[in-house]
Amino acid sequence: MLRPSVNQILKNNESYYSLVIGIAKRAREISEKAIDEKVILNEKPVKTAVAEFANGDYKLIEDPRLKK
Repeated sequence: MLRPSVNQILKNNESYYSLVIGIAKRAREISEKAIDEKVILNEKPVKTAVAEFANGDYKLIEDPRLKK
């Protein structure tokens, strides 16, 4: 799989920082779920999280009050 470009994932002037935080949080969820269920992951949680954001399975929701 080719790595998706940040521009392919971000839409509507979303923040690059928000994307990084969102991917990190999702990767942590994936990792914790695997530990709880005692499952061995075939690929790294960050790679899975990036793919989920790129496919549109997960989306960023930013608070408009926090934008400058």
